[in-house]
Amino acid sequence: MRFMHIADVHLGAAPDHGYPWAKARGKELWEGFRRCIADANEKKVDLLLIAGDLFDRRPEIKELNEVNYLFSTLEKTVVVLIAGNRDYLEPSSPYLTYQWNENVITIFSGQLERIRLPELKLEIYGMSYHHREIPEPVMAGVCAKKDEYFKILLLHGGDASHIPLNKDELLDAGFDYIALGHLHNPQVYIRNLAVYAGAPEPVCAEDTGEHGYVLGEVQRKKVHISFVEMEGRRYLEKTVEVTESDNPYSLQEKISSVVARDGAQNMYRITLTGERDPGFVPQVREYLKCGRILSVTDQTVPAFHLDVLRKKYEGKLIGRFIESFGEGGPTGVTEEKALYYGLEALLYPGGQPEKKPGRREKNSGD
Repeated sequence: MRFMHIADVHLGAAPDHGYPWAKARGKELWEGFRRCIADANEKKVDLLLIAGDLFDRRPEIKELNEVNYLFSTLEKTVVVLIAGNRDYLEPSSPYLTYQWNENVITIFSGQLERIRLPELKLEIYGMSYHHREIPEPVMAGVCAKKDEYFKILLLHGGDASHIPLNKDELLDAGFDYIALGHLHNPQVYIRNLAVYAGAPEPVCAEDTGEHGYVLGEVQRKKVHISFVEMEGRRYLEKTVEVTESDNPYSLQEKISSVVARDGAQNMYRITLTGERDPGFVPQVREYLKCGRILSVTDQTVPAFHLDVLRKKYEGKLIGRFIESFGEGGPTGVTEEKALYYGLEALLYPGGQPEKKPGRREKNSGD
């Protein structure tokens, strides 16, 4: 038996709201889901597991129709679906009354239940959310019956408010594979047993790294799994080093070079570090124009040469201010910041825009 495990598709979400590319990003979540269905056909998987949050909120009928059509294109695949904390089953949810294709099985109970697929010699245990949160540890005391059937647990959660998990309980529960959802970045929770598939497409800036789905193959009740990367774009966090020789144009070129090197299709959070010329304060708003830039955070500090300034202003206010930090200069981050702020104020009174290390400026969509 071959299966595909996906989760957290979040159809209907609007990633990067307020940015020029936001509208396209919402459509890309649908396209990522369509590619999963196409891959399921191409790879001839017997089972498609959807571990919650197929939608980002309560689905609309027209959206269910679109999803159901895609399910109908599956030539030999059985779909098993649960609802997560985002598309939870509130009483008016269309999920509850929708008529799915015959190859779709929903596990919409608010309690752990079991379904059997004799043709695949398979049992699947699962449950859905009927509220936004399930703080109870629902796996306490659960044990799958030992027999010739392959046992799968389909679950959405893993934090304090969403079905807390205990590794020892899962290890003792008797499952052969545990398909998890809720965390957007793919990761192994228990080696050779419990896996978060992550989101097929990244949904927010915290969803860094690779994204796709889990592909599994069962032979003699042993499962072999692999991760298939498929995302169209990534969120990347990059650091750009600023030096004393930099100016507004050279720094813009540095940021543009990072975007060109790592892919103009990706979204970026840029952090500026290093020591800059004291007379140059990066205007970070300008650098948002260098690509799909979500934010630019300035953590640079002015490159004050204390020995030179101490000699130049000896006996004067600036010299005495530097000497107040002792012969060895400032100790610790707090003193260092106090020195930088003070020197900027004394050397450039009213001439430099207010700037503090770590200050972040952003556009209207951040």
